Amino acid sequence: MNSSVGRLVASLPAIVQIVIAVVISYSISHYVLGHSAPVTAVTVTISSLGFVRDARPVRVIETAAGVTLGIALSESIVLGFGQGVWQLAAALAITLTAARLLSPAAPFAIVAGVQSVLVAVLPVQPGGPFTRTIDGVIGGAIALACTALIPRDPRRAALRDGKRFLSAYVDLVSSLVAVLRVGHETETDRVLEQARRTQPLIDAWRGSLDSAVAIARISPFLRKHLGDLERQQVIQHNMDLAMRNLRVVTRRLAVLDRDGMPRPEFAEILSGVVSGVNLLSQSLTEPELAPLVRQNLILIAVQLHPKILLPGQPLSETSVVFAVRPLVMDLLVAAGLSPDEARAAMPDITA
Repeated sequence: MNSSVGRLVASLPAIVQIVIAVVISYSISHYVLGHSAPVTAVTVTISSLGFVRDARPVRVIETAAGVTLGIALSESIVLGFGQGVWQLAAALAITLTAARLLSPAAPFAIVAGVQSVLVAVLPVQPGGPFTRTIDGVIGGAIALACTALIPRDPRRAALRDGKRFLSAYVDLVSSLVAVLRVGHETETDRVLEQARRTQPLIDAWRGSLDSAVAIARISPFLRKHLGDLERQQVIQHNMDLAMRNLRVVTRRLAVLDRDGMPRPEFAEILSGVVSGVNLLSQSLTEPELAPLVRQNLILIAVQLHPKILLPGQPLSETSVVFAVRPLVMDLLVAAGLSPDEARAAMPDITA
């Protein structure tokens, strides 16, 4: 499937949702309220929903409220001072100023400005004052209702982003394992550089998950999946920490690997991490695997003591063991243990 077709397929739920919402908002304004040309109701509905990844109800409300405010401000100027060039300039300036105060997103201000300009230049609609403002409120309300009642099922995007991040994590640790088996300084530095470039992946996963949870909380059709999504949020948060700790471990290994010596003990530990994260990725769709994930990670955790893993080795070597412990703890919590349970799974380093 090429990128164009894939993009279309991914957008089909949004297209269906927008079309249905537009038809409903138009019908209410035109047939119920008798507004002859409810352009505002239609455009506010489209602007509020859009094709953005972040379809959280709060974003829909913010967009609808901001755009409707722009319409109301412009309509107030038109009703008070009529239409003309200076009225157009005043309406646009006031709307853009208000929009920038309300939201840091530049596209938000542009959409609000476009709505304001339409009100300022199009003929005044019959039906009394603030007809377009009423249409804007209808468009925003219908957009919010459709977010809950005709959701785009954001679980798919969250799952896709989660799988993508976990796959990247596995690839990084697998590369590190290969380097540790043979010893190669420059390759460790390359893995570290790749690890530093993963932040957009975790940010995308966090954003799609936040959107999915917010929609599931108000949608009667998706609320049954809220528990699974919240479990995935726990995984996402702790995998973010695990990636940060992977960078710490890789930095320490990059210093040690300057001698070009293989380190099979660390390779074996991190090979277990690869297996555990692979199982964790599968558990996103098969939660019954979570106990197996925990079991695999606990088998790694019980070895994380310098006297067990590297007896008699110098501090420069054993310090890496102390860096790996927080990483494995993050993975254990991601797999469902509490922080106290994760700590208890590791040998006491004071002993």
